[in-house]
Amino acid sequence: MTLSADLYFSFRSPYSYLAIGRYRAMAEAYDLAIALKPVYPLAIRQPDFFERNHPNWLGYTLRDMMRVAQFHGIQFGTPRPDPIIQDMTTRQIASDQPYIRRITRLGQAAARCGAGLVFAHEAAQLIWGGATNWHEGDYLAGAAARAGLDLAELDAEVAADADALDAEIAANQAALEAAGHWGVPTLVFDGELFFGQDRVEMVQWRMEQKGLTLRHG
Repeated sequence: MTLSADLYFSFRSPYSYLAIGRYRAMAEAYDLAIALKPVYPLAIRQPDFFERNHPNWLGYTLRDMMRVAQFHGIQFGTPRPDPIIQDMTTRQIASDQPYIRRITRLGQAAARCGAGLVFAHEAAQLIWGGATNWHEGDYLAGAAARAGLDLAELDAEVAADADALDAEIAANQAALEAAGHWGVPTLVFDGELFFGQDRVEMVQWRMEQKGLTLRHG
């Protein structure tokens, strides 16, 4: 029996990136379907979030994300450019956000055809894996191709259906909150929530209790 789960994910979240490759590996090794549920990051949903945080928050988070990447052997680098346009001195978020809106809509379009998990992982590896100008050239086209998709077709869908895609993304956020959480990465399996990149092994443990089996062949 194929088990299923939902993964709530943000392209600006380093911890989402640090989790998604491991979840993809699980879905490829086991009889498991993980549906990607993209959401907009806190910078879009709560623009004053970074201004309200403790001054030590950013420094610790940067050290921790690099440590997690080293521990798991995951390629990691500062996004160039950051998916969110933000003044890092004042922490203010710009009103116009073309990068995060495009990539999140692309992720939702990919999710519509069942390829969200792979596309998001491939794109996240560009954003967080050290690629310079990940939004230009053939980078995203390659990510789409590796997910069995065509970037030109995805971009056309984003251009023609942006409002509907944004409504679906908002519905993802509402579903996450209705399930009992607010942040990413959060995986929901059988009504149970697992928040954070440090819950992947616990997710597998729980799924094994519910009959998770390796794929054959």
